[in-house]
Amino acid sequence: MNRALRVPAGAFLLQARDRGDDDPAVGVGFTCSKKVGNAVARNRAKRRLREIARLDLPALARPGWDYVLIGRAGTTAARDFAAMREDLRRAIDKAHSGKAQVGRPREPRR
Repeated sequence: MNRALRVPAGAFLLQARDRGDDDPAVGVGFTCSKKVGNAVARNRAKRRLREIARLDLPALARPGWDYVLIGRAGTTAARDFAAMREDLRRAIDKAHSGKAQVGRPREPRR
């Protein structure tokens, strides 16, 4: 997903990529690094991300695309749930409107 579209949304970062194949399935992934907090905080954040995806992605996602929701420290587990759902709607709209930033591989650290 390094070359995927990257859209910062209030409580998370959305990465979206068109697979370019004929499979109409939508791929979804979730991740929260240790920066989000301890295991309890990371699991809570991932549960919230999974739930907004379950509720809203079927109507918003495009067939043949993959999406990854990446949790953010301090906000994913604490943000208002309705606001998170709106963040997802806006992020997907931005990703599909061509206004999203295209990610590229990072330079190695020195």
